[in-house]
Amino acid sequence: MPNINQTGLGEAPVEDFIECGYHKLEGAFSADLAADIRDILWKVMGLSPDEPGGWTTPVVRLPFMTAPPFVAAANTPILHAAYDELVGAGRWIAPTGLGTFPVRFPSPDDPGDAGWHVDMSFGTDDPDFMQWRVNVRSRGRALLMLFLCSDVGQDDGPTRIRVGSHHDIARQLLPRGEEGMTLGELAADGFASTAGCNEVLATGAAGTVYLCHPFLMHSAQPNRAGRPRFMAQPPLLPRGDFDPALPPSPVQLAIRRACRL
Repeated sequence: MPNINQTGLGEAPVEDFIECGYHKLEGAFSADLAADIRDILWKVMGLSPDEPGGWTTPVVRLPFMTAPPFVAAANTPILHAAYDELVGAGRWIAPTGLGTFPVRFPSPDDPGDAGWHVDMSFGTDDPDFMQWRVNVRSRGRALLMLFLCSDVGQDDGPTRIRVGSHHDIARQLLPRGEEGMTLGELAADGFASTAGCNEVLATGAAGTVYLCHPFLMHSAQPNRAGRPRFMAQPPLLPRGDFDPALPPSPVQLAIRRACRL
């Protein structure tokens, strides 16, 4: 059962989010919605859950989806309450769907995308994604979110998370102010400042959502199980630019605490 009610997470989960950089929200959307989502994605891929002979690549990437099940899954009352609690009421835009979907299939091959990174949030019109940028105010992104649309166990290729790494990234970004840093600049030392962080796996039943700080380090990994893994990784978009006149949200408090502001 979820450990959040429809009026907010509560003091302890919010404090854990600030310190650890994520909150695992079980039962954020229903198993029935997750099944509907998988049915649509199978059709989009032109593949079948009953014909594993067609699963020939380690990962298939699908774009942002706006059909009703995707919109419904991203906008449940329990999720809206969590968005309010972590980002601030009135400070986020209701999602218009879910995506992208890196659907991971069982495979011995390297998927080619299993590297530690932070999701960039502006400058994404540059064709070179290593030039995409992020700044200390997390311009353009309020949350990173991982929507589990299938059951995900330890061998199903769950996303790896470096606990507390958002603090290290915030400290790196602080001196660069509004311009921020590119992915290439952040990755130049292999994200050495976060190498000592404990790791957790984003596992759970279908309908689980990981609500993550925008600066949280995470990485894909191969699927070594016998079933595909369905997950969406959309951002939660902010409604406007940072407003210092408003009380700081938990996302902002985590940055301030990391930078001793």
